[in-house]
Amino acid sequence: MRFFATYIWRFSLDTRAIYLTFDDGPTPGITNFVLDQLKKHNEKASFFCLGKNIQNHPDIFKRILLDKHAIGNHTQQHLNGWKTKKTHYIDNVLACEQTILDTLEKVQEARTKNQEAKLFRPPYGKIKRSQAKELNRKGYKIIMWDVLSADFDTAISNEKCLQNVIENTKNGSIVVLHDSVKASEKVRFVLPKILKEFSDKGFVFKEI
Repeated sequence: MRFFATYIWRFSLDTRAIYLTFDDGPTPGITNFVLDQLKKHNEKASFFCLGKNIQNHPDIFKRILLDKHAIGNHTQQHLNGWKTKKTHYIDNVLACEQTILDTLEKVQEARTKNQEAKLFRPPYGKIKRSQAKELNRKGYKIIMWDVLSADFDTAISNEKCLQNVIENTKNGSIVVLHDSVKASEKVRFVLPKILKEFSDKGFVFKEI
C-alpha cells in the first residue's frame, strides 16, 4: 500500500486487481444498477455510504450487504471536513457508524470480514489532520484514491469520464465513482465499459 500520512491511496502494484469504490449512496435506481452490473460480471466493490441515505433506503443497503460487497462510512450528512469543527465532524462519523451497526444487526447473515472493517472516506476528500488522527485512533482506515472518474462533473462528457478511468487505472488502483443522482447518467454509461475493458485485460475487481 502507498500511504500519505495515514491515508490509503492505492494497493499493491504487484496485483492485477482494481478496487472500484462508490460514494454517496445508497440511492434508488443507480445503486441497484451498479449492483446488477457487478453481479452480472461476478465482481466486487466497496460502497462508502451516507448514514442519512442508509436510513432512507435500508432495503438497498441490505442488498449491498447480501451481495457481500464491502461497506464504508462517508459521514452521516456528507460533511466537508475542512469546514467542520473536529468534534462535530467526529460525531457525524460516529452517527453514520451507528446507523451502519443498527442495520447490520438486522442482516446478520450478510456480515463478512469486509463489513466488520472500519473503512472511511471523507466527502470531497477533505479532512483535517486532527480529524484523521482521531478516526485512526478509533480504528478507522481512511481510504482515498488514485483515480477520480469525475462522474459528478456536469461539465464533462460521458466519454471523458470513461477516458479518465481507462487511461489512469493500473494494478492496485482505487477508482472513485458515485452512486448518486448527479452521477447517475455517467455511471450508467461508464461502468459496463469499465468492467468489460479491464476484465478482458485479465484484471479482477475486488472489495477493500
